[in-house]
Amino acid sequence: MGASLTRDLSAPPPIPEAGIEAAVAVLRSGWLHRYGETLGDASEVSLLEAEFAASLGTRYTVAVNSCGSAMYLSLLCAGVARGDRVLMNAFTLAPVPGAVAHAGAEHVLVDITPDLVIDLADLERKAIASGARHLLLSHMRGHIVDMDRLMALCDRLGITVIEDCAHTMGASWAGRPTGTFGRVGCFSLQSYKHINGGEGGLIATDDDDIAARAILYSGSYMLYGLHRARPAESVFARWRDVTPNFSLRMSNLVAAVARPQLPLLAERARIWNDRHGRLAAALAAMPGVRLPHRPQEEAFVQSSIQFAVTGVADAAFATFLSRCRARGVFLKWFGAAEATGYTSVSGQWRYLADPHTPPATAAALERLCDMRIPLTLTEAECATAAAIIGEELAAARKA
Repeated sequence: MGASLTRDLSAPPPIPEAGIEAAVAVLRSGWLHRYGETLGDASEVSLLEAEFAASLGTRYTVAVNSCGSAMYLSLLCAGVARGDRVLMNAFTLAPVPGAVAHAGAEHVLVDITPDLVIDLADLERKAIASGARHLLLSHMRGHIVDMDRLMALCDRLGITVIEDCAHTMGASWAGRPTGTFGRVGCFSLQSYKHINGGEGGLIATDDDDIAARAILYSGSYMLYGLHRARPAESVFARWRDVTPNFSLRMSNLVAAVARPQLPLLAERARIWNDRHGRLAAALAAMPGVRLPHRPQEEAFVQSSIQFAVTGVADAAFATFLSRCRARGVFLKWFGAAEATGYTSVSGQWRYLADPHTPPATAAALERLCDMRIPLTLTEAECATAAAIIGEELAAARKA
């Protein structure tokens, strides 16, 4: 066995000193809860909402306790009712179908292409056949579909788009940020995302009614006036007495940790994309390895890399993954028969009315490998990781 990688590929982005100091200040004050009759609109959460909305170019942001909650509330606020059908990528992570299930809706699984984005032809077929009027679109693992074509299709069919941008904070299509194409954009502050708040979600929208309902649903009580960026009182008057309080708020502690990371996002994107480019160049040169095509219009922020392997039998592929892991390169496999860790696919979600993995998606995931790229990964470690993958893949082909 050759060299091993000692870097922990699962390491989340570090918390900057300013975030640590802000968190300590919140702890010392005792004001961890975002609302209080004497707090005014300058709580850490209220400031995070206003700052994120300004950075994205939307009128409103509503902060909640997770991206899963953000998607759930966005579905409700966009008009999804119990029993409605919701279109979604067949390739995504479990909180996405979880949000649809939480809303009491029925999942309509749409195939993906070999480039890991939603298949627009299958989306049109499934939308017409199902009558679904909402699409929960995941930019899964940072891969962005042609958003101009998607929005034109959805506008023509009368479909409301909700974007899951858990993997695309700071990314854009043709110069327009993800999260601003649909009626709502949902972002994540979970530790492995682009801003590390431990956990947390952000709902971005220009829609007055969606923003007001999200604030009320999230648990503002009658203190919605403490939101710095908020709709007019007349909008809240339409919803305040008919909207349940689901207590899905973000705490001031999470916001205090997250706020100082917003200005760091561009530099983090530069580092991630540099490391992704180095890994991609090395992997693309290996026989039997395919990387997804990235269109010119796509400005991604890649904190992970995906590649498909061909020409390796089942047993040899399992050995390849095991031997890479033994040398410090932990590769997730989305085509595995059973759910493992954070990784699962639609055929394993038994709570769906029709759990299955559509055929094109199954083919794309059959030998799909996924590797996290920590911010601390050095240029030399990129070369080491690629060499380990290449060596173990060559050994698997000989097996």
